[in-house]
Amino acid sequence: MTDIEIAQQTKMEKITQIAAKLGLTSDQIEQYGDYKAKIKLTPEQAEKSFGKLVLVTSINPTPAGEGKSTVTVGLGDALTQLHQKAAIALREPSLGPVMGMKGGATGGGYSQVVPMEDINLHFTGDMHALTTANNTLAALIDNHIYQGNSLNLDPRRILWKRVLDINDRALRHIVIGLGSPTSGVPREDGFDITVASELMAILCLAEDLADLKRRIGRIVIGYTYDKKPVTVDQLHVTGAISLLLKDAIKPNLVQTLAHTPAIIHGGPFANIAHGCNSVLATRTALKLADYTVTEAGFGADLGAEKFMDIKAPVLGKTPDAVVIVATVRALKMHGGVAKDQLQLENIPALTAGFANLQRHIASMKRYGVPVVVAINQFTADTAAELAKLQELCQQNNTPAEVANVWAHGGSGALNLAKEVLRLTKQDSQFVPLYQADMDLTAKINQVVTQIYGGQKVEFSAKAKRQLRQFKRRGWDKLPVCMAKTQYSLSDSPKLIGAPTDFAIHVRELVPKLGAGFIVALTGNVLTMPGLPKVPAASKMDLADDGTISGLY
Repeated sequence: MTDIEIAQQTKMEKITQIAAKLGLTSDQIEQYGDYKAKIKLTPEQAEKSFGKLVLVTSINPTPAGEGKSTVTVGLGDALTQLHQKAAIALREPSLGPVMGMKGGATGGGYSQVVPMEDINLHFTGDMHALTTANNTLAALIDNHIYQGNSLNLDPRRILWKRVLDINDRALRHIVIGLGSPTSGVPREDGFDITVASELMAILCLAEDLADLKRRIGRIVIGYTYDKKPVTVDQLHVTGAISLLLKDAIKPNLVQTLAHTPAIIHGGPFANIAHGCNSVLATRTALKLADYTVTEAGFGADLGAEKFMDIKAPVLGKTPDAVVIVATVRALKMHGGVAKDQLQLENIPALTAGFANLQRHIASMKRYGVPVVVAINQFTADTAAELAKLQELCQQNNTPAEVANVWAHGGSGALNLAKEVLRLTKQDSQFVPLYQADMDLTAKINQVVTQIYGGQKVEFSAKAKRQLRQFKRRGWDKLPVCMAKTQYSLSDSPKLIGAPTDFAIHVRELVPKLGAGFIVALTGNVLTMPGLPKVPAASKMDLADDGTISGLY
């Protein structure tokens, strides 16, 4: 059966029953039908102490698939089977990859969150609220310029782009304001995908409504003709943008197929944004459950690094254990095997591709956090390959457990769950990658050399200019959010495995003062992806009775 067929055959529990498992009453949630709800932000939650936090990450993704969300859900269900009070904290899917290359983004097989169709499509409207808020700000900026431009904004130096929650390459670079004099002031503009927007990052890092407003007010929308930054507060629309997000800021509650509570909220990409679900969602789970299993997008070089260095300081909690998801198939691809040859046993390629996993193990251990490898089992994996991968992990002093969660749900991850429970009981001393008072150049160098395994960083002339400008403005001590291809430890998607002696090329720096970090754009990474030749949307359909097919 397909993932969606499995999900559609599941009998879900009412969302009030799921809320009760976390100690939430019906008065503490806002129901969106029978199976979805938003969790109200109440003072009672703030008074509770944190439970244990487990971060799930992975190797660099390949077309063979890794299954990070699937393992996250399966691990949460396994902890529940072991009689632990567990919750899962995930990101919301974006319609871009859902309609593009990836299809559904709610796990797979018997390790899914439901209602799968709702979560993958409009869910509770958070993505639409963010898109509307972002584009309202864009409209207010252009209206300000048209109506006399009292802030002296330079139309050539507007940073704020419009957004859309779908991959649309035609909108990357556009010209607006054409037509009659009443149609606005002509200028170049462009669209990002919603999940790359600063408002998405702000929603996911805000600690409450007051913090949301403060962060929105700090957004730099552009520069004046004499190159001075202009913020949303100066435009006097902070309140208007904030009120459009008053419901979107509340975390969403759903369930797994096994009825484990799942809090799904926020969805920044990890290659072009910070790749973690909201602080409010994770913090809520930590206060309501004894064990919270969360994930960070793409490989450990992107999502996990940003969790440690951007999210954790705001969250006020570092992971008690890190799970790195790997598959035999993906590691064979990192070892040079073509996708159509992955069904064949190939120990030498697996051994060569292990270098990618080895790099991620080392980078996560560098933070001083216990690490376990989850080998996400596929049907074609041979016993010899699975044994070899476990042996390679053991040689690196890292436990590795086979997890067959796609076929068996939580029961396929019981050994992994037991190892996680053991690791979370260990004493660990978190070591940050960089100190807050280091400048941007030093922070970027730390990420490149310590996490990617690169040799050096090369800055474009524009980036060097920006570094000097940011230092003058006092922005040079902010954390850095690297925008980089997810397919490689380098900034070239073709350099798979564990390349060495490479340079990371920083072409531009973008200030995101509301989010509280500086984005470093590297290589040819795009903030508005495109659709593939045969998008996933072409396989989707809606029956006369409303049944959805082809979502995954």
